Amino acid sequence: MKRIFDIVLASVGTLICLPLMVLIAVAIRLDSPGEAIFRQRRAGWRGKPFIMLKFRTMRADVDSYGGSPHSADDPRLTRLGRYLRETSLDELPQLFNVLTGDMALVGPRPLYERQVRRWSQRQRRRLDVRPGITGFAQVYGRGALTHEDKIELDLEYVEKQSFVLNLKILVKTVTDMFRSRKATYEQRYSDHQEYETDQ
Repeated sequence: MKRIFDIVLASVGTLICLPLMVLIAVAIRLDSPGEAIFRQRRAGWRGKPFIMLKFRTMRADVDSYGGSPHSADDPRLTRLGRYLRETSLDELPQLFNVLTGDMALVGPRPLYERQVRRWSQRQRRRLDVRPGITGFAQVYGRGALTHEDKIELDLEYVEKQSFVLNLKILVKTVTDMFRSRKATYEQRYSDHQEYETDQ
């Protein structure tokens, strides 16, 4: 049922947002050199790798696997990229990831394969569901949480997931887009230094 719900909602969302996505893609190309769509390999459902899509928010010449920006002043961010990140509009291309079955509307955010290799067997339960465009950790902390905090919330989601919970997360995601944008940036990525450079 969740997969059917994802397909229907992602299809409607894609049709509604397609004109906006075209405008964003054109604006990115005009704002800075490089492709409009950013592609990156991530760990998906049951650990299977897939290519996650996003609108590019950083300069094309920076390390795409570098640490996550901690503030809007990060020099790697483009002018338009700051706005796209803070409004979460950079995630819109992931509607196509949902349609192809690589992602869900709601679920743990997809992380790098090298991060998964560090997880315990318990933490790997995070991979029992498809990664999501938004998730439990994103609406209840986001940038204020460390990597470890988010994993714990993701595991809680895996255990408690339901249609009602998914709806609550989707509604909160939309309402949060119109509120404070400070939580977009990671205040402290991890409790462990190695994760700061291994994102």
